[in-house]
Amino acid sequence: MLAAIFLGGQVMIHLLRWRIHRRNTLEQMAAVGPDSLFIALLTAVFVGAVFTIQVAREFITFGAGNVVGGVLAMALTRELSPVLTAVVLAGRVGSAFAAEIGTMRVTEQIDALFMLKTDPIDYLVIPRVLACCLMLPILTLLSLVTGMLGGLLIATNVYNLSDTVFLDSARNFLGTWDIVSAMIKACCFGILIAVIGCSWGLTTTGGAKGVGQSTTTAVVTALLIIFVVNFFLSWIMFQGTGSALLQGF
Repeated sequence: MLAAIFLGGQVMIHLLRWRIHRRNTLEQMAAVGPDSLFIALLTAVFVGAVFTIQVAREFITFGAGNVVGGVLAMALTRELSPVLTAVVLAGRVGSAFAAEIGTMRVTEQIDALFMLKTDPIDYLVIPRVLACCLMLPILTLLSLVTGMLGGLLIATNVYNLSDTVFLDSARNFLGTWDIVSAMIKACCFGILIAVIGCSWGLTTTGGAKGVGQSTTTAVVTALLIIFVVNFFLSWIMFQGTGSALLQGF
């Protein structure tokens, strides 16, 4: 974990010097964004549908079916979309970063970069950090929309709620800060996933066995840090009493 902190500091210094390999960055953006789109959206659809099932049946019982859409929108925007999209990317992308760079480390390709006077942080790490930082907020927004669609389908077809009431409720409950907070969370999670995956890859030792261990540890560490950081971000962003429910009624 200490190696990841040091690597994060190095990435910040290198970014201030604007040392960016554009071709590598675009390749990593394609790997993080479009290649992860299907699994992220599929996850969001079922999360939105399941959440609606659990919420709608209870709210309808208490005569509050008109706020189901707003509660789903608030839950997806503030927590579920950024966190679950980050979890999906930690498993798919973070593991790939650790395995790819770890393989380069044990096969001495990293040493070859030094011999060619190429800094591995500029060439390998920064493109991955930028790709995750830029693509994860976009995936989070798309996951939010898809999750709402999944919830809408369940609400209208299973519980016979009006689609107009559902969407109006979502619009009334959501504020600009909710969207902004989701983007901030997604950006932070993207940086964490990339830095942790790359740091475990760069510190890999022990051949093929070491690559497997680094990959597993990178994913577990990233997931743990995502949940911890999400708690502190939520605590900072949503302190005090809320007014979304009052606005929604």
